[in-house]
Amino acid sequence: MSSSATPVQRPEAMMDEVDASSPEAYVSVLWQSGQLGLVYYSANECTVYIMPDAPDSQDLKLLKKLMEEIQPRCILTSAKQDHNMADFLQAMGTSNHGEDGKPEIALFPNVDFGLNISKQRVLSANLPFVASHLSEAEKIVYLASIIPFECTTMLRALGGLLKFIERRRIGVELEDASVSVPILAIRKFTLPDMVHIDQDAYCVLQIFKSEVHPSVYKLASGLKEGLSLFGIMNRCKSQWGTKLMRLWFMRPTKNLEELNKRMDIIQFFMLARNTEIVQTLQDCLKHIRNVPMILKRMTLTYTKVSDWQALYKTVYNAVCIGDVCKSLPRSIELFTKISQTFTDDLHYIASLISKVVDFEGSNTENRFIVRPNVDPAIDEKKRQLMGLSDFLTEVARNELTLLDSRIPSCCVIYIPLIGFLLTIPRLPSMVDKDDFEIEGLDFMFLSEGRLHYRSARTKELDTMLGDLHCEIRDLETAVMYQLQAKVLEKSAVLYDVMEYTAQLDCLISMAVVARENTYIRPRFTKKNIINIKDGRHPLMEMCTRTFVSNSINTDEEHGKICILTGPNSSGKSVYLKEAGLIVFMALIGSYIPATEAEIGLIDGIYTRIQSRESVSVGLSTFIIDLNQVAAAVNNATERSLVLIDEFGKGTNSVDGLSLLAAVLRHWMKQDMKCPHIFVSTNFHSLIQLNLLPTIKLMRYLTLETLQDGEELVFFYQLKEGVSTDSYAANIAILAGMPPQVVKRGTQISEQYRRGQPICRIDCPSKTNQLSAYKVLVDKFLQLDLSDPNTDLMEFLNKGVMACTTTEL
Repeated sequence: MSSSATPVQRPEAMMDEVDASSPEAYVSVLWQSGQLGLVYYSANECTVYIMPDAPDSQDLKLLKKLMEEIQPRCILTSAKQDHNMADFLQAMGTSNHGEDGKPEIALFPNVDFGLNISKQRVLSANLPFVASHLSEAEKIVYLASIIPFECTTMLRALGGLLKFIERRRIGVELEDASVSVPILAIRKFTLPDMVHIDQDAYCVLQIFKSEVHPSVYKLASGLKEGLSLFGIMNRCKSQWGTKLMRLWFMRPTKNLEELNKRMDIIQFFMLARNTEIVQTLQDCLKHIRNVPMILKRMTLTYTKVSDWQALYKTVYNAVCIGDVCKSLPRSIELFTKISQTFTDDLHYIASLISKVVDFEGSNTENRFIVRPNVDPAIDEKKRQLMGLSDFLTEVARNELTLLDSRIPSCCVIYIPLIGFLLTIPRLPSMVDKDDFEIEGLDFMFLSEGRLHYRSARTKELDTMLGDLHCEIRDLETAVMYQLQAKVLEKSAVLYDVMEYTAQLDCLISMAVVARENTYIRPRFTKKNIINIKDGRHPLMEMCTRTFVSNSINTDEEHGKICILTGPNSSGKSVYLKEAGLIVFMALIGSYIPATEAEIGLIDGIYTRIQSRESVSVGLSTFIIDLNQVAAAVNNATERSLVLIDEFGKGTNSVDGLSLLAAVLRHWMKQDMKCPHIFVSTNFHSLIQLNLLPTIKLMRYLTLETLQDGEELVFFYQLKEGVSTDSYAANIAILAGMPPQVVKRGTQISEQYRRGQPICRIDCPSKTNQLSAYKVLVDKFLQLDLSDPNTDLMEFLNKGVMACTTTEL
């Protein structure tokens, strides 16, 4: 396992060994549904680097940063791709085999990136670092500790890469066909500033938690965020702010400058004197709409009335946000950027839309309507259309004088796309179609009891006035296209609006939550420590009236391996999750639930905590344990946080205890280079059998309890020491177990502990059995078989069977 045990972030020492003039990195990348999956093969090191699935927005900023870091020779992707990805590849690479200095772009059919076929390629690949004696099942377990198979986009990219390097035969072009491309290791790759969070951590720490929507109308597909860290932190008013908040949660960073910038803004908005500013900004932010989607529709000339309204509201409120930020301290970079960006171009767009678009008329007509005094031609035709009613009434009077006296009335109407028509009521004498013919008129159609004709006068009107409605619509559409072109010319400022308002929305949201829950600003240090005073679980404290805070300390002075013991329900799992959540909150730039904190920059969080939704028993649980802990052993560094809760639960206690001791000893050998480790366990034999050495690096913690008679009182207070009793009987009583069952369980436990035989209570003693046998024998001796009144069946049922069932 050592061949893949080191997490790689492109250290400088390694970069020196690679010839920078001829990079030999072959990248396979997929971007689907906002998720980026990327792997690459380094021909210089014969190593495959994998990056777990990460969210990336439509501008593909993360992918650009990765390409700058890797400097690939070739980029492989699917031929079926989003237009954003296509545009990126067109600008990034070339199809000319890299001869013009750009990376080559290679396209494979989408079927080559299928999930199932990719899994098979990984499992069947020739990997020298995998022991040859392993069975197929063992090989899967081993590879699962290295490759996160739950990251489907990354796994599909890896399957495509394996096929690509074998087809190109990179590094073995001149060798025999039986020689495969060497893959000497598979290592994780992350950007230097990104913190690795395993996917299980997001679930078991309840960073995200999706639930079925309570509305009966959304049961089929609707999901909502349940009780989770994201759920309580997300007070964003805009859709774009919510997206960015989720992106920050998925990409925690150890960029100290970026973290401090975020916290400076949170600190400003938490001040009581700035409450009114927060309210004003939030009132504006809730009107910020999805502008990129609107601009996309504009490029496709498919802009709706609602799009123009949303765009105008967004621009108008962005102007207001800019005006507010101009009065805020220029020492905060975000306020300065907003003040400098939200200026003339935004005013120009807002003014242009308000002067051109008639929103009231557009909503009534459900189409784009131009305001008066914008286009003289449109105004003239609208005036003609508005005066048309009176004019047509006068025309109808003149037409009536030319008709048969039997026709009582007539009118002239205008129908778009058809033109002007003369209509008269259908007379009783007009039965057949031949009766509809009138001299001097061309019959058109019958509708709703009225006959429609084209007369010489209506034909003249068609020539004079034409199709006014269509002409007005065409002219207004032309104006709309011109307006779209003007807006698209200034689209750069609109993208800046989305970026900066989303940041502002997220940070105001964090500030509101921090103020409501009395969070504090953590201090970051270059020291490798985690010192948190009076930390609180951000979710648990909302579910209970009183929450007991506990400190979290791990450094050279306090030790980096903390073994936590204590009875069930005493708060061990809550403490572990509290440590993980508080550190995670600090890494996204949020304030944290504590009274004081000093945190070194963490590069990864690894968990093995059983979630209630996925409880399983037996071998499956043990495999989950091994995969998750193996990932931590292989990849955690001295600046990683590792949380292990009841490792080995659900399998043989000796196996679980042995492996736990072996894992802890492995980390102990690393001395201060080991990760920050918190382990909770009910394996008391770990201490009783002295399976671990007593060193300064390790310390034992427990949660304080008090037994008052038969009642167990939990104080949930952390203290130094070891708990030697599981208090299983007390916990069972608290859980509602019947007292007689608990009493019997205690008796068996005591007999087992003392090595005494365990007697069954459902089986009578030998003395009682002998007495029952004597009674039964006496009944047989008293039986007179010669008596004709003797009922043998009754004797067997009532005498013999009743005796055996009740007394034996």
